Amino acid sequence: MINTVVIKILLILALIKIGVNTNAQVYAKIEKQYQKVYGTPEKDSINPSELNFLLITSDQHHWMAMGYNNPDVQTPNLERLAKRGVVFDRAYCPNPTCTPTRASIITGMMPSQHGAYVLGTKLPEEVITIGDELSNAGYQTALIGKAHFQPFEGTAEFPSLEAYPILQELDFWRNFSGPFYGFNHIELARNHGDEPHVGQHYVIWMEEKLKSEGKAPNSWKNWFRKPTGTSEAQYGLWNLPEEYHMNTWIAERTNQLLEDCTRKKKPFFMWASFFDPHPPYLVSGKWADMYDPIQMKVPEIKEGEMDDMPPVYKKTQEQHPDFSEFKDSKLWSAGLGSHITRTNKEKAKDMALYYGMISFMDQEIGKILDKLDELGLTEKTIVLFTTDHGHVYGQHGLIKKGPFMYEDLVKVPMIVACPGTIPQGERSPSLQSLIDIAPTFLSLAGLDAPRCMTGVDQKTVWKGDVESLRNNVLVENHQQPYSLYQKQLITERYKLTTYMNHSYGELFDLKNDPGELNNLWDNLDYLQLKLDLLIQLIQAEMKQETIKVDRTAAA
Repeated sequence: MINTVVIKILLILALIKIGVNTNAQVYAKIEKQYQKVYGTPEKDSINPSELNFLLITSDQHHWMAMGYNNPDVQTPNLERLAKRGVVFDRAYCPNPTCTPTRASIITGMMPSQHGAYVLGTKLPEEVITIGDELSNAGYQTALIGKAHFQPFEGTAEFPSLEAYPILQELDFWRNFSGPFYGFNHIELARNHGDEPHVGQHYVIWMEEKLKSEGKAPNSWKNWFRKPTGTSEAQYGLWNLPEEYHMNTWIAERTNQLLEDCTRKKKPFFMWASFFDPHPPYLVSGKWADMYDPIQMKVPEIKEGEMDDMPPVYKKTQEQHPDFSEFKDSKLWSAGLGSHITRTNKEKAKDMALYYGMISFMDQEIGKILDKLDELGLTEKTIVLFTTDHGHVYGQHGLIKKGPFMYEDLVKVPMIVACPGTIPQGERSPSLQSLIDIAPTFLSLAGLDAPRCMTGVDQKTVWKGDVESLRNNVLVENHQQPYSLYQKQLITERYKLTTYMNHSYGELFDLKNDPGELNNLWDNLDYLQLKLDLLIQLIQAEMKQETIKVDRTAAA
């Protein structure tokens, strides 16, 4: 299969390299050339009464930071969604970092299978995605918000559409909205908060909005960091007005596409991909002061809890740790640094802002749910809310994320709703993995999942026909090629984590030790259990291998 997106990127990079002015006219010529050579495939229409699919995701969202789990967090619209469907209390990401899990969501594969195993890698375009399958079946497929399937820097071998300079070549993005990894319509951004990576469709939206209000189109630069913007780094209250926030943009554009699909009687698979509450801790307007830091119950490390943990954990509690033994790559690795740099007062402020970011996002998710109601789509649309991975703001003495496999980082919130198809107002303890989303959506659409997808079809669990299909979930955290790679098996009761090239590991009894304070890996009383779980881990890996070719003869 010809990699058409890669070809487009290479054409653009070539033009930039030889000094061609990258303006709208140039990109229009590239687009015409591209369509002339490769064409635009026609899609067969399907019955418009078939189910639609709306995936809504946050970014780096702790599973407890949901109103139905923690009344200290106000998420009335996510609670409304929960009352319409099923809350899955044992959902897990395949990797506690962005790119690997996001790629897994659309491929139904583990990161070690699809190739985007860590931040800074890219998902190969030839990998089959749920968007490919649903587009081929006649669905309108769209992604609004964060993709992060590709890195900030590309190479000739691995070009990236989310890299500089293309990231901020607005003439290109005015003329390009897909296809991209099976989505036939995309509107993207790449920044978290006021990061200078701001660009793509989000900036175009801001400029058009500012111009329509009689303001200078490029005045958005006042809200973002140098060198793209004119501001210094901000914390807490963002000077960006709510009406120009990414949350507002995602909800507005998602609702417009919902209207378009309804008008055209087109079934859809849509991903509203929010950026919050991923740091920086920064939020607009009233949301910055919504929660009082004094009222925050900041998690703290327990005395001695790191004594039986692997070295990568212990070093986080040092002032100037040396992580060189865990770095065989010169590239930055999330979490490899001191985690004792912030005071409890600072953590309380972070936590209050984190909750404010969630509540603001919840408001905009509510607008999308309202639009489904308004368009009569609520009972025709499978709505799934989740996040790509968790977050720590003091738990176990850690901050943000990194090569850590606690529940805080690997367990994720997950709600599935569709009145009439999915039971309402229920909670399920069944094990779920985010790699199950793609094959289950396809099953609900009446389509067979391609062989490459290794996730479990959870349709009968989601519909309440059976209690559970999984007896374990696998999680990977491949921060460095050889020196830092963790593989984790999660069962109904236990968690076991192994490390590449090391004999140490982690073993927790989630029933008797839900806070994961007592690592049983070296406890001789649990030796047989550890061996049993290691065998389960090996067998789980074997079961995930795909059989790509049918055996048709004895030899």
